[in-house]
Amino acid sequence: MLSNPQSAGTWPVMSLAEAHARLTAPGAPFETETREIRGIPTTVWKNAPPTLRELLLATRAFADRTFVVYEDERVSYDAFVRAAIAMAHALVRDGVRKGDRVALAMRNLPEWPVAFYGALLTGAIVTPLNAWWTGQELEYGLADSGSRIAIVDAERLDRILEHLPGCPALERIYVSRAGTAPADPRVTALESVIGPSASWAALPEQAPPVVDIDPDDDATIFYTSGTTGKPKGALGTHRNSTSVAVAGGFSPLRNMLRRGEPIPAPDPAAPQKSMLLAVPFFHVTGCMAVLNGAIATGGKIVLLHRWDALRGMELIERERCTAAGGVPTIAWQILEHPERGRFDLSSLENINYGGAPASPELVRRIREVFPMAAPGIGWGMTETSSTFTSHSAEEYVMRPDSSGPALPIGEMKVVDGRGQALPPGETGELMARGANVVRGYWNKPEATAQTFVDGWLRTGDIARLDDEGYVYIVDRMKDMLIRGGENIYCIEVESALYEHAAVMDASVVGLPHRTLGEEPAAVVSLKPGMQASEAELQDFVRERLAAFKVPVRILIYHEMLPRNANGKIMKSNLRKLFDAA
Repeated sequence: MLSNPQSAGTWPVMSLAEAHARLTAPGAPFETETREIRGIPTTVWKNAPPTLRELLLATRAFADRTFVVYEDERVSYDAFVRAAIAMAHALVRDGVRKGDRVALAMRNLPEWPVAFYGALLTGAIVTPLNAWWTGQELEYGLADSGSRIAIVDAERLDRILEHLPGCPALERIYVSRAGTAPADPRVTALESVIGPSASWAALPEQAPPVVDIDPDDDATIFYTSGTTGKPKGALGTHRNSTSVAVAGGFSPLRNMLRRGEPIPAPDPAAPQKSMLLAVPFFHVTGCMAVLNGAIATGGKIVLLHRWDALRGMELIERERCTAAGGVPTIAWQILEHPERGRFDLSSLENINYGGAPASPELVRRIREVFPMAAPGIGWGMTETSSTFTSHSAEEYVMRPDSSGPALPIGEMKVVDGRGQALPPGETGELMARGANVVRGYWNKPEATAQTFVDGWLRTGDIARLDDEGYVYIVDRMKDMLIRGGENIYCIEVESALYEHAAVMDASVVGLPHRTLGEEPAAVVSLKPGMQASEAELQDFVRERLAAFKVPVRILIYHEMLPRNANGKIMKSNLRKLFDAA
């Protein structure tokens, strides 16, 4: 919460390095230690739960709190844990053993975390699949992972039924909220195991299955959201997950220290925090940062059937949500909604986002509209189990074009084309390593060897670091355009467009050119009630950037720009718009 921000003249009262040292010292809330992981000395949180099983079982401390809200359904932590353990025992009866893959494909429903943790309690590797995928794409995920069990909702079942011959390892499918299940003997109603959410509290209290699980055992396979080629399964461990689960509280404490405030003692009686979840559970942000982060602190998660700004504001008011966000576009839609004034959104303490670049203008607007709420952004990837950097409150206001510094359990460096580290301020490829970086790609040894080098993850992001370690993402390596030998960073042009008062969303792509190779073009969506022409936007960019960076064409898109599940704009779809225009 950004209650009384320090002025630029007094902020900060201590350096970033000193704040990190205080928070990670012996006896401090985020004490660290060094462990050798796969032969590499790695900084880890000393007091993080060793595995996701311990993270789940620790929720008994707040058993009566509300865990998840979906429409008119409310599930307590106690009911959630009972259902997850019942699910685990059912999977064990099905023959699931440690290391087996259990796939999960459904929209954001209360059953999603039950299935996720139920499978984890057996020692299985949970494989969340993108619920937006087609039947053929779901078949790929099921077959590539070799999943023995799939837990799905009715819509996903309809998509995969005709593709089951391509999934030879799949032995059983549990389907949720399907009404009448199909006659296929492999399909079983999930409710036959755990019942509807309203009855979970009446399930018997029992111990989870006895399974030996180590912090560095495999826990999850999350498929990357690459817009070209087949997705790769990022193979994450229990330590990867728990490292992120407890990290959410680090940045707020760092901000308190840097504004000169004491670290408060833990208060079990403090009001419950509540997050409006506008991104999917099957994305690492929704699962690792939000779901596991809430479980670590006893927070409440408020779900939507699908994102709608009006419905989102209704739920923020009804549930007194303290946090909202997801991707920058969602924040913009709330800020610019013509009916925002009808709702009491004063409970908001944090508006966080990631997954896509955000303009400094968004930070300014959040501070203007919600002066008591802290804006926040972070950088991460599927391969970093979500959060790798954190940046919020005064830090973000003072450096609105940065994604923040690495958490103390991570390291970053920027390298040139030969892999040599570059000094602060120079631009190159961002490399990252740490306790939350996954150990490789599932069954893809060549891709693993290319991407993970001596413990370092090649991120594919072009970036620079400043003297204090704040990272500034310049572009994706694959998104950089070369026009007649001149490099054009898409994010630079997009940032210029975002400065225009009418622009809510912007994306720059390359169009082929016979002699220059390619030229920049842009697609923008405008804020409600605002207007801007192609020529006006081109002139606006021309005033700010060199002429060769000005988009040769700008299309006005009348909906939110198409995004994948990770919040990244699907540029391949946008290029097709120019083919049709």
